Amino acid sequence: MFKKILIANRGEIALRILQACRELGVATVAVHSTADRDSLHVTYADENVCIGPPASVASYLDAESILSAATVTGADAVHPGYGFLAENARFAEQVAESGFAWIGPRPETIRLMGDKAKARQTAEAAGVPVLPGSREPLADAAAAAASAGEVGYPVILKAAAGGGGRGLRIVHRAEEVEAQYTTAREEAGKAFGDGSIYVEKYLAAPRHVEFQVFGDRDGRVAQLGERECSIQRRHQKLIEEAPSPALDAELRRAMGEAAVRLCEAVGYENAGTIEFLLDGEGAGGRQDFYFMEMNTRIQVEHPVTEMVTGVDLVKLQIRVAAGEPLGLPAAMAANGHAIECRINAEHPERFTPSPGRLTVFRPPGGPGTRVDTHAYQGYVVPPYYDSLLAKLIVWDESRPAALARMSRALDLFVVAGIDTTIPLHQEILRDEDFRAGRFSTRFMERFCERRRARGEA
Repeated sequence: MFKKILIANRGEIALRILQACRELGVATVAVHSTADRDSLHVTYADENVCIGPPASVASYLDAESILSAATVTGADAVHPGYGFLAENARFAEQVAESGFAWIGPRPETIRLMGDKAKARQTAEAAGVPVLPGSREPLADAAAAAASAGEVGYPVILKAAAGGGGRGLRIVHRAEEVEAQYTTAREEAGKAFGDGSIYVEKYLAAPRHVEFQVFGDRDGRVAQLGERECSIQRRHQKLIEEAPSPALDAELRRAMGEAAVRLCEAVGYENAGTIEFLLDGEGAGGRQDFYFMEMNTRIQVEHPVTEMVTGVDLVKLQIRVAAGEPLGLPAAMAANGHAIECRINAEHPERFTPSPGRLTVFRPPGGPGTRVDTHAYQGYVVPPYYDSLLAKLIVWDESRPAALARMSRALDLFVVAGIDTTIPLHQEILRDEDFRAGRFSTRFMERFCERRRARGEA
């Protein structure tokens, strides 16, 4: 086991990793920008190092500063969390080249699965269903138009190196291709340093269902069940739950086996997520699933899987990176039902950021209730980073019971001084379609349309 781990991240995930390290008896090093000097992960870490000013590019994305901090403090491993450098293959290589252990997948796997066009090819070769689309990145707008014509409209133009909803454009007609291709390419280039674009068939109202996977260095692979992630706005998830109300036993088995097959094909190590689109408009009323992408890191929404499996995924990441065997069955069944609401520092109707001081911060508690957060009363939410303030997670024996518990927890979650999305989540949980499990990735679009029709937003 490692003696000291540097946590190359901030916010709630940095604190979550720190907690796992403490339970394992591993010392921790927190890195932070000047804006985060009062964050809880800095307070609770055994050591902390300031790595730069507030801007991410000069701190949390500065590989040299992070590696220098690891060297100075004598760390023997680096945990990247999610976001920032977590899926940066070059950073993973630099960590290893500097003599530290990397708590994540091998760099070559990150690079392969991070290129969405190559990931599609890999999935197809492993017998995992993929949507019709271009096999290689498109050379220009003319190639995009030709490929879209073969696939059939509507299509979606996607950044090969994309993520977070950037570099995506939906195209309904041939005359739209050139302008949308140019916009997607420019956005992808600015966001990821890679403007490569490919075409994929666009599903109008799919569900987004992902499987938690894990592998160890001896080739063992396990899947820990699925998470329902269809409640999202502009490709940013808002609510996640496990298991998905859309899957029956047969479909769950088929999707889980496909996820494992893909992991085995790439020799996957550590935590990862296979994301699928689920189309309920297949022939004969069947539901067809298609590989969308793989996230080669721990997910924001990993707590719902922890709640229904009893497996501490972050501790398992550390153990596997230290060379311990996976120690899990090939497939795990969910026990009960878990739901996570992402509480963001945003206006609940306009979705505009709301940084500032928390004059009141009283998270809920009680049976089956968990809050992952770096916030506290008096904390100042900085304007420089992602708006995630807290993750509220509940567990109960059934989905209806979990919904009731989440409603109670949201009612008792009191935050003052800034705007948060707590009222939005309360409203979603009252929605009849959501409560019945009748929703797709278009849910929030229609939800907001109904709001506007009522004159509420």
